[in-house]
Amino acid sequence: MMNRFEGSSSREAKIRYLDGDFQIVLAGSHVVCAMTGKAIPVDELRYWSVARQEPYVDAAASLEAEKRAGALPNQRR
Repeated sequence: MMNRFEGSSSREAKIRYLDGDFQIVLAGSHVVCAMTGKAIPVDELRYWSVARQEPYVDAAASLEAEKRAGALPNQRR
């Protein structure tokens, strides 16, 4: 088993974001938040957009992305 300090420890993972799950396409230690640019360890990834295929560091970043995309109900652009 590989730990986070071996092999892919500094490489960005490539991930396919699915409903309620994700699939690792290319192994890596982290992904980069689409809103903040912060690195998110793969084992801590909890927020993403299936439609935009983007990861987010937290719920606030996810909400801001939804607002910017005009994806919230009753939202004016």
